[in-house]
Amino acid sequence: MTRRAPRADESGEEVEETKVDRTAQAKAAANLVRTRVAQVVWIVCALAALVLAVGALCIALKANPDNGLVKFCVDTADRLDFGAFSRTDGVAHWQGHSHEALTKNALVNWGLAAVVWLVGGKIVERIVRP
Repeated sequence: MTRRAPRADESGEEVEETKVDRTAQAKAAANLVRTRVAQVVWIVCALAALVLAVGALCIALKANPDNGLVKFCVDTADRLDFGAFSRTDGVAHWQGHSHEALTKNALVNWGLAAVVWLVGGKIVERIVRP
């Protein structure tokens, strides 16, 4: 839908009004794009935190590691933990190979990584959102 520019009178007021309308439309379109990008950023960060939590839960509940879904969650959580929150050598590290030590390592380190994803995602979302 095209819009004709109105004729300018002697003062030129109507031409200015058309420019203001176009500027407002461009600003509204840019704000819509920024809002959608902010929503996508937040959803991606929330999903990353969810995968970390599910991975830690799989470790804690001794889920079958041969199951495809469990393997996917644990492997993806291993990739999302930033290295600093690794379940094998993370911020908090309990010694030993017992189930208790593995569970504590996964819950604490991946829990911290999930919090980092959520806080970082919210910060980026607030910066991007208009």
